[in-house]
Amino acid sequence: MIKSELVLKIAEQNPHLYQRDVENIVNAILDTIADALARGDRVELRGFGAFSVKRREARRGRNPRTGAAVAVAEKAIPVFKTGKEMRLRLNAAGIGADEPRRAEAAAS
Repeated sequence: MIKSELVLKIAEQNPHLYQRDVENIVNAILDTIADALARGDRVELRGFGAFSVKRREARRGRNPRTGAAVAVAEKAIPVFKTGKEMRLRLNAAGIGADEPRRAEAAAS
């Protein structure tokens, strides 16, 4: 699901709200989360999950085409960890339960 689909779904569930208002609300929430992560804060949505920032130190990498050593700068990586309620809902719904069977069938 992409952001525009999320906005449409929320607007359908809340017919008393205009779609443009729903879009403004969704954008405000996502912008607030992004701003908090940019400050280095952790954002926790109980039952859903937690967003945080992980730092990757500078290191020496390798150009796969030439094999030459390349300096890779330090990076900030956003990380999402699901909450307990979300994990329970996903496992109860059986999401991805048939994936291993597909892999086994393809190997046969």
